[in-house]
Amino acid sequence: MLHRMTMRVAPALTLAVTEADFRRRKRVVMVVPGLVAFALYRGLKAAAWHEDIIVLLCASGLFSSLVALAAYAYGRERPFVDVLREDDLRTQAWVALRIGFLYAVQLSLMVLALLKVATYDYHDHPDGPAMMALIIASMSVARDAFEIGHVRLLQQQGRPLVTLPDGKALWTLVTGRADLWAERVAVTTVAVGLVYLALTVMMPAATTDLGELIVIGVLAGAACTLAFVQGLHPSLRMWEGLMRYSWRELLRFFLWPGMAFGWTYYLIADGAISFLMAVPDPPVWVRLLVTAGTAGILSLYGYYLGRSRWQEETLHASIPTSLLRCPFLSNILASKKA
Repeated sequence: MLHRMTMRVAPALTLAVTEADFRRRKRVVMVVPGLVAFALYRGLKAAAWHEDIIVLLCASGLFSSLVALAAYAYGRERPFVDVLREDDLRTQAWVALRIGFLYAVQLSLMVLALLKVATYDYHDHPDGPAMMALIIASMSVARDAFEIGHVRLLQQQGRPLVTLPDGKALWTLVTGRADLWAERVAVTTVAVGLVYLALTVMMPAATTDLGELIVIGVLAGAACTLAFVQGLHPSLRMWEGLMRYSWRELLRFFLWPGMAFGWTYYLIADGAISFLMAVPDPPVWVRLLVTAGTAGILSLYGYYLGRSRWQEETLHASIPTSLLRCPFLSNILASKKA
């Protein structure tokens, strides 16, 4: 899900994928896979395969892999065959497997878990949840792959993009600068775990699916927001960084991406536990690990996004506007590591 957060937090990427003409094209790109996914669902239902969670997830992932490659090529404004010829195998595999297959499986599990929380369980009523899982996953994959292809096109045309939604900069940060994030993430993970444990003792409702959903949204949202401010203002103390923003600005980030992706990661984990592991009501220790782990992941992502935005603002502020249009300089900026 990191690519989705990056596309909406990094200013240059947000501007690139929210232009009016591009958004109109994106709606068409999303509708077509949705219609085909409905036909796929009808085919699975005719054979009663939609009731098998493994078959459903594999069908969603394989179909979305094809959707991702096609939408990525369309975003690049190049024929599909030319894109396969121009891009290296690693890029094609990343689009097909990460943005296509894995992302679709995650979204399908998220949809099934959300419907379970809403008492519309896939085990009891497989038709509706299966259909929604296929359609929502394929449409979301098409949207994101199309945006990534468009970003790649703009990069080739010379637009300076310091942050790219491919996760490479995060990997560089994780493997090369553990001193910047490891302690923060560890403290956040332990603290959130202890808070959730205390809540389960005081409020038994925190051990239900809905209760954990509410708790994890608040805790993960707060962890992501604090980490983002730390990454955006590395030279300031936490309180000094927070004071630079109004409560409305902090609340906006807390709700999205903080709380929204806290819920997203929880639902994915809940879907995997409930439907793949067949544990519909996990014990408290499992819920504790999911809650603490989700907060830790969001803390890392928040710090990375804040640091990426700080790097983008620093570089763009120190480079004349005329030079930012230079394709050669664009390539240099795009290749800089975190």
